[in-house]
Amino acid sequence: MDLKYELYIGAKPEDVWNAFISPEGTKAIFFGCVLNSTFEVGAPYEYIGPGEDGLETVHVYGKILEFEPNKLMSYTEHPGPSYRSNHAELETRITLTLDSMGDCTKFTLVNDGWPENHPSYESTKTHWPMILSNFKTYVETGKTLNFGW
Repeated sequence: MDLKYELYIGAKPEDVWNAFISPEGTKAIFFGCVLNSTFEVGAPYEYIGPGEDGLETVHVYGKILEFEPNKLMSYTEHPGPSYRSNHAELETRITLTLDSMGDCTKFTLVNDGWPENHPSYESTKTHWPMILSNFKTYVETGKTLNFGW
């Protein structure tokens, strides 16, 4: 049930990292959301952005498990309260690793720890490739993909 994705991005690890955690990068990659956290191990984080009603909402949240700038970030993830009433029970883990390879960066994302019958598993499985394609495009070109939404 683990979800694992590997991409090769034509950029230095520092640029890839910055795109994944900076407000400008997360707004582009995560459809208008910003990542709020101090990034200290044990600290909370939230992806906050426009909801379906146009109001600001928490899309996902959790806590930082590991954080090594330009190399590794691991965190728990819960769907936001507006998505699932039992959001606190629905925890998974996401681990990002960056490895320098010549003039590019190998970016690996593992989304694991899925509880049995997690109601967001199938949609997450569909959305990660879209998000990561958008991410790669953004890092390499400064532009995002238009998914027609």
